[in-house]
Amino acid sequence: MSPVLAGVLQLLALFVALALVYRPLGDYMAAVYSSTKHLRVEKWIYRCIGANPTAEMRWPAYLRGVLAFSAVGLLLLYLLQRAQGVLPKGLSLGFHAISPDQAFNTAASFVANTNWQSYSGEQAMGHAVQTLGLAVQNFVSAAVGIAVAIALVRGFARSRTGNLGNFWADLVRGTVRILIPIAVIGALVLVACGAIQNFAGIHEIGQLTGGTQQVNGGAVASQEVIKELGTNGGGYFNANSAHPFENPNGLSNLFEPFLILVIPFALTRTFGKLVGNVRQGYAILATMGLIWLGFTALMMWTEFHHGGPALQAAGGAMEGKEQRFGVGGSSIFAVATTLTSTGAVDSFHSSYTGFGGGITLLGMMLGEIAPGGVGSGLYGMLVMAIIAVFIAGLMVGRTPEYLGKKIGTREIKLAACYILITPTLVLGFTALSMALAGPPDSILNTAANSVRDSGAHGFSEVLYAFTSGANNNGSAFAGLNANTPWYNTTIGLAMLLGRFLPMVFVLALA
Repeated sequence: MSPVLAGVLQLLALFVALALVYRPLGDYMAAVYSSTKHLRVEKWIYRCIGANPTAEMRWPAYLRGVLAFSAVGLLLLYLLQRAQGVLPKGLSLGFHAISPDQAFNTAASFVANTNWQSYSGEQAMGHAVQTLGLAVQNFVSAAVGIAVAIALVRGFARSRTGNLGNFWADLVRGTVRILIPIAVIGALVLVACGAIQNFAGIHEIGQLTGGTQQVNGGAVASQEVIKELGTNGGGYFNANSAHPFENPNGLSNLFEPFLILVIPFALTRTFGKLVGNVRQGYAILATMGLIWLGFTALMMWTEFHHGGPALQAAGGAMEGKEQRFGVGGSSIFAVATTLTSTGAVDSFHSSYTGFGGGITLLGMMLGEIAPGGVGSGLYGMLVMAIIAVFIAGLMVGRTPEYLGKKIGTREIKLAACYILITPTLVLGFTALSMALAGPPDSILNTAANSVRDSGAHGFSEVLYAFTSGANNNGSAFAGLNANTPWYNTTIGLAMLLGRFLPMVFVLALA
């Protein structure tokens, strides 16, 4: 079978799998967020945190819940990393405490659902930080994104009320009823495929070419599944989903993009059910799906394009790609991860062709709306729909309305702020990083061996980093050395502002 045909068949299989679960999962999530009943475990959680799940919240109270919960998570994760050096060796694997700037960057990254990593996981983080810190944030940061999306949907669905539901109930239900059950099943699938799941320490193993190599164990499958399902992206190992312990074979490499895309696509069905107009959900789904398929087709075309004897011999642009996945599987993964706020990688985007690297950048710069992150993709697309309806209404001379709601100057100002905040962060931080004396030293690909003359690809490393951070993606053009006080701090700020400022505008709009 030719590599091109194999890639097309993988894409077709992924499309069919997503289509099969779209309706049942979308309907189930609609039932979860419209239910008035609470499970016993949920009631126990509400008592522990002192929350009243039946109390309706207006948007300022809902926003305060989002920000307070995220701020506590940021602080606890920061402290856990700083305390790693004093933990027992079984929990820390003997690793030292994380430096202050890197601990801030990592805490901001996982709380903001970005999972940008300026460290090598197997050389920095022990079991305690990986499981009690990072994995927990993978669940709850995803649940926060879904909760904000559901609040906006309620704003469309309800009439004559400013109540958007209860943040604590939405957070707990999203975690307990949606993310955890799917993650348990997904982790079993990954273990069956060959991903590891243990709490082993560091082992020295022999290599085929001689010498030894240190290899970590860890609860990898359980973290891998929620990293994809929650559109998080942070890898247990530095090689991320290119590592065989995280992504062993072609089957797991197709299952992981399925996990990335399944909730964002199914949320369009949830939206249609909750607003009482399923066709509106299908319209948003069609827009997302066409962009995703178009980007994937373009990526396959450019990476399979035989532009020289080396590419012809390899059957495509194989630099930076795993042989066990090939060009087709890597292209599908790269588009899925950059059109959502995931950032997991099974290949290295910096090694893609010029056009292929541009596709990954463009996917993030669109706002990751096809289908986007869990929750963030849906509310991002709804903001785009509001702007489109407003412009169309002005062109035909009618008062703009969407789902029976009039769109006035206040709504458009909020929508405009939403779409402007991310490019402002990206361009501002990129400009500062290129203009100041120190930050360009981190660039790997320079022109004429001159750091100050960064060259096109060197500039792209910096632009990609802040695009990835501000859009809550987390992938990278890996040549950039981002583990410096400047990049740890500025990318950390870009991740927090790029995550929570849009939420302010979304909830105000709701």
